[in-house]
Amino acid sequence: MNFIFGQSHFIKTVEDLHEAIVTTAPTMKFGLAFCEASGPALVRCSGNDERLTELARSNALNLSCGHCFIIFIEGGFPVNILNSIKNVPEVCSIYCATANPVEVIIAETAQGRGIAGVIDGVKSKGVETPTDVTARKQLLRTLGYKL
Repeated sequence: MNFIFGQSHFIKTVEDLHEAIVTTAPTMKFGLAFCEASGPALVRCSGNDERLTELARSNALNLSCGHCFIIFIEGGFPVNILNSIKNVPEVCSIYCATANPVEVIIAETAQGRGIAGVIDGVKSKGVETPTDVTARKQLLRTLGYKL
């Protein structure tokens, strides 16, 4: 499973992200959630897969950081929809797009909570060897990203 984690600024984010995904990758399964930062301050959700939508909903509620959004996807990769997500007018930034374990660093003040950053994956273990280069190139071709 992969996910995209970012920040936006407007209540229509949920509908716009949903539309961006289904028009770019109509067969991709996804669930998304957005943390509203004012008014009722609700977690707003959408998706085409209830399990992924619930996963997005529960993670967003655990984060409870204003204007963050999270999209869980299956049947594709972030690279398939990332530019469409970044082109949604109210999207401010993308923190990560990954299948790695992620830790979110949260700052909390009297006003609320916000994202200070993310730790995406593990610490580098070395530099690739010629064998690693061959394996990387083969993987990209196996996945259909290179000819």
